[in-house]
Amino acid sequence: MSTRPTGRRTRTALALAALLGSAALAGLPASTATAEPSGPAGVLAGQALFDDFGYTSHTDPALGEHGWRVRSGVGGPGVSGATWDPSKVTFSAEGGTSVMNLETSTAGTGASTVQTEILTEDMKFRNGTYAARVRFSDAPTHGPDGDRVVQTFFTINDLKAPMADDYAEYDFEYLPNGGWGEPSSTLFTTSWETYAPDPWQAVNQHSESRQSFAGWHDLVLTIDDNAVTYYVDGRHFATHDAAYLPERPMSINFNQWLIDLEGLTSTTPRAYRQQVDYVLHVKDQVLTPAQVTAKVDAYRRASTSFVDEVPAP
Repeated sequence: MSTRPTGRRTRTALALAALLGSAALAGLPASTATAEPSGPAGVLAGQALFDDFGYTSHTDPALGEHGWRVRSGVGGPGVSGATWDPSKVTFSAEGGTSVMNLETSTAGTGASTVQTEILTEDMKFRNGTYAARVRFSDAPTHGPDGDRVVQTFFTINDLKAPMADDYAEYDFEYLPNGGWGEPSSTLFTTSWETYAPDPWQAVNQHSESRQSFAGWHDLVLTIDDNAVTYYVDGRHFATHDAAYLPERPMSINFNQWLIDLEGLTSTTPRAYRQQVDYVLHVKDQVLTPAQVTAKVDAYRRASTSFVDEVPAP
């Protein structure tokens, strides 16, 4: 979720034809995509941001040079009194590629709760394709399980005033232990028009799948002048209406945080981990999931770990 306070959420759920899995969402309509030219040159065409997250630590100078900021300090979303700790954003090698790790921990109090977030400094991303390979986790790395954790990939801009009509946010949010009225594992996709924090008021469109999504998943979001479309593992997940299209550019974000401390009342320390393999944005091009995979593969064959061709705002 965004760095705004959480609260009640209005939901417009799309009917899902089947559960995600080996026969996931079979029969759901595919979104219309703008095809790229074939061949290596065509695959790499277009202004793009690609990052393989091949950094040494959160203090690696290249991280800032490449436009990323690791969040610190306090503030929403999440548990009151929690802090955002840059040192808990780490990088490692897994399966022959570099991986970013976000660790969130708690011992059952606000003061003991540590959350993690990384975001682009510039809000310069609007229409086009957003993609990331993300590993969601159902169980903690240590300690008892049950906290209402949120693991995310999203794009967002700032709310300039309550109910401002130029606010935009598009979320993949996985709740391994439920929350927001859900009793168990749920993946949400949410497209936001606007909100007011106090008293809480929200205008958005939601879709959800109630099952475990533990493990690696390919997440793709496309935005054009007609709709917002979400894919998971190459399958259509949801399409949201043109009423929720962005009016201004946004940043790209990943975070992991706790909705509250009501899911598990234990004071035993525990920690949760979300991992990210890569992130990709292609400006003003609507790619299919297969085209996203081809583009990422082309970067990796060329040993390109980072590129940013997207113009500054």
